[in-house]
Amino acid sequence: MPELDLVRLIDFRRDLHQHPELKYEERRTSEKISTYLGSLGIDVTRGFGVTGLVACIHGQHRSARDPGPIIGIRADIDALPLQEINEFAHSSVVAGQMHACGHDGHTAMVLGAAELLARQRDFDGTVCLIFQPAEEGGAGARAMMDDGLFDRFPCQAIFALHNWPALPQGQMAVRRGPMMAGATKFEILVQGQGGHAALPHTTVDPIPIACSIVGQMQTLISRVIDPLDAAVLTVGKIDAGTSPNIIPDRARIYGTCRTLKQETETYLLSRLHKLAIHIAQAHQANAELIILPGSYPNTTNHGQEAIFMAEVMREIVGTEQAFTELPPAMTSEDFGFMLEEIPGAYGWIGNGPLGQSGVGLHNPGYDFNDDNLALGARFWDLLARRWLATQSAR
Repeated sequence: MPELDLVRLIDFRRDLHQHPELKYEERRTSEKISTYLGSLGIDVTRGFGVTGLVACIHGQHRSARDPGPIIGIRADIDALPLQEINEFAHSSVVAGQMHACGHDGHTAMVLGAAELLARQRDFDGTVCLIFQPAEEGGAGARAMMDDGLFDRFPCQAIFALHNWPALPQGQMAVRRGPMMAGATKFEILVQGQGGHAALPHTTVDPIPIACSIVGQMQTLISRVIDPLDAAVLTVGKIDAGTSPNIIPDRARIYGTCRTLKQETETYLLSRLHKLAIHIAQAHQANAELIILPGSYPNTTNHGQEAIFMAEVMREIVGTEQAFTELPPAMTSEDFGFMLEEIPGAYGWIGNGPLGQSGVGLHNPGYDFNDDNLALGARFWDLLARRWLATQSAR
């Protein structure tokens, strides 16, 4: 197996960490990725989902005209609108932006795999490396697909990894079925009748109505959803009013609905809509449930691909360090869009240091564990080769 230039890979990852870019603004990041791939002799196609790019590595007897079986490996590239508190040398130099979810590390792991695959092309088929923008709320996966990603590069299977701080570095996990929840963003608009704060009886105050709706929402989880199912309703923002002495006309409730099953989400949102409408009507007001852009489907692994991914994990980290029965997470991930169209699987790679849990994702003190760069690169290299070998054997 060819040697990996780990020093270069670490430097690259830390450079991305220092220069984070938000969804659909990842121009410098895309340019750096393209330059890195170009130095390995790998052609890059840009312009998918604004700033996304795809690099294809063909086996020794394959080409763009005759790619053979195609496997896709996806890495997300965007950062978060968060102020970093770390003070190490590669801390973010961009105020209010940081790589707090490890996408800099995901990108570097896949670039490491590109180096290994490009140097030893003794496989039959094509590996498509998909560098996706705007995972953080921008549905970049959907945007790349809408731009013809799988029409241009018809992958037969697709895979992705996310670092997982709850697992120590050196451990990996994947499971069949739901891996992450779907997340639907919603707004509930409560329409009342405003007026002077000293004359509440002449108004229909939407604020206590909104508070009642928020309070009653939790009964949907505790008394409507099967206790053996999983669902989370969270209100993250309430917006109403302009002044302490004015009762406003309307109030807005903003939140998310997270479930592991599409049918659970559909049922839960229908009950939420009814609840909001009837509480508002009881107070002589009106309410409307509005589904907002940026909602993600469940990330649900396909059975055969999840089993295959687990086998490669066991080969890389050992049977005792590879898990297949960990519970799914209620966080969301837009890789679910790709899994709706292409068979595949999504796994976790432990990010905690020294056998312990690490700083959580979306935390201003987070950093990707560079010990994962070599591990992740070799995992992707082996997974691609193993998958293509199974296709050739058919």
